[in-house]
Order: sequence, then C-alpha cells, then structure tokens
Amino acid sequence: MPFALRFISGKYQGGEFPLHLNREIVVGRSSDLDMVLVEDMVSRKHAKISAGEGQILIQDLGSTNGTFVNGEKIKKARLKEGDRILIGTSIIKLISVDGAEEVTEEAARQKLEQTGQRRSNVSAAGKPMSGSIEEIPLPDLLQLLSTSKKSGVLSVRSDEGLGRIYLRKGQLYFATIDDNYDLSPRKAMFRVLTWVAGTFELEPPDEKNVLDELKESTEALLMEGMRQLDEYHRIEPELPGRTDPLSLSVPLDPALKDLDPNELDLLQLTINQGSLQGVLDRSPKSDFETAEKLLGLIKRGYLIRT
Repeated sequence: MPFALRFISGKYQGGEFPLHLNREIVVGRSSDLDMVLVEDMVSRKHAKISAGEGQILIQDLGSTNGTFVNGEKIKKARLKEGDRILIGTSIIKLISVDGAEEVTEEAARQKLEQTGQRRSNVSAAGKPMSGSIEEIPLPDLLQLLSTSKKSGVLSVRSDEGLGRIYLRKGQLYFATIDDNYDLSPRKAMFRVLTWVAGTFELEPPDEKNVLDELKESTEALLMEGMRQLDEYHRIEPELPGRTDPLSLSVPLDPALKDLDPNELDLLQLTINQGSLQGVLDRSPKSDFETAEKLLGLIKRGYLIRT
C-alpha cells in the first residue's frame, strides 16, 4: 500500500509528500534536500525517512530541536499509519493513499513550496502552528507541545466556545474558556480536552500574571484529564441533559440530615442554578466529580428532572 506524509499543522499545512518503496528522503532547511522545510526550528539536515519492504523508518540527523513521533523525542523509530511526526512547527501524519492518485516528488515539492509561500505571512506574524482537532486530538497535540517544550497560548475554537491553554516551555500552567475566570484553570483545561471538533492555533506567549497557576506536570494533567473524561462518559447516559430543568423533590422524603456538607452545598447550588450546566459551571469541583455527586442526589430522591 502506498504511503504519504500529510502536513496537518504548520506552515505547510495541507501539503503531502509521497513515500516510494526503497526510497530514502532527507528532510531539512537546505534547498538541495528531498523535502525542504524553510523555518528557523528546522536544521539544515534534520531527519531521514526511508520506506522499505514492510517498514517505514525515521531517523533524526542530529537536529538542534529534535524530531518527535507521537510526542516522544526519537533518534530512530519505526512508523505506522496514523503516526504523527513533529519537525519544527510542522505536524506531519503518515497516511495511506490511493496508488492511482500518487504524485511525483517534484510535483509534491512544488506544492509544498507554494503552500509555504501562501502561509508565510501567518508564520511571520508569529502564529505558525494551526490545524483541526479532528486531525490531531487535543491530548495528542498537547503531548507533542509538552515534549518539544513549546511556549505560547494554544487557542482552541469550537462550538463549545473559545479555550485558551497557556504553555511555558512545554509546561501547561493556565487555562480559560471564553475568558470566564469563574472556572478554575484545572476545570477549564479538563473541559477543553473533551472537545472533539474545532480548530487550534498556537499563538505567541502571553506572560500575564495569574493567581492560580497549575503546578502539576503537563503529563500528569493530561492523564488525569483523560481519566475524568472516561469516567464522565461512563455516567453520562444516566445524567440529565445539560440544560434540562432540575429542582428539589417535593415533598422531600429523604432527610437532609443524611447529607454531608458538600452534598448540602451541591443541593443548594442546584436549586439556585436549575440545570446541570449551571451547576457544572459554578461548582468548585471538576465536571466529573460534580456530575457524579449530582447523580447520587437524583438517585436518592433529593432532586428530580422537571
């Protein structure tokens, strides 16, 4: 099956380069190479990709900023379909292609050059990385940015809102949604991780002073975020809709004295807000922790869907 390298983010986004059997391509900034990527973070000879019988290999050629595969810095690695490579600010995905539509290397080089020229103004403005989160899910993207120690503000636009995730040398230290500072940065980050459609753009660093910096490592935050996402999906079928009305059960048969202080606070918050979304937005706990407690109050008869 023929394969190609598809640029899913960066200056050359949208371009593709074919991989031919028993052919070795060298990637770098030098104009005499097989795949030329003209950007500061790419070394003159950056990496080598070779396609042989039954395997595709990538090797870093001692580049200054490194070569990354699926978030891991590599010296040499075997590639499989769907793997994502980070070279400079370009995220490149290994894809299978229809042999009938395969293009020549020369045609691919010309198209990459044209694509790079069209997007050069964006790169010059300091916003070289952008793409679709359908192509590269946010956990994978953040892992790449963390391992390669990128700094900047990752802006994510979706139907859910505008999320901003702040990175300092790969460390995620703050997050907001629609500049709503009532949401804790931890909750905002975990919620953005649930978005599966939209676009992203890595903007220049914004060293604003924040009072509530995240201290956990980016890897720990991503692991906890994905755990909570899995747990939320597990209970989601039992939850009311985000905007469905919720109210106190009347008459109230279970005793209020059986609730602990946190459950009483959540009951009061639900009475005040009247919907799952309102409660999730204003609860100091994570979305999963809040939803789990709320579901318990519904099952025990304190709350009803109206």
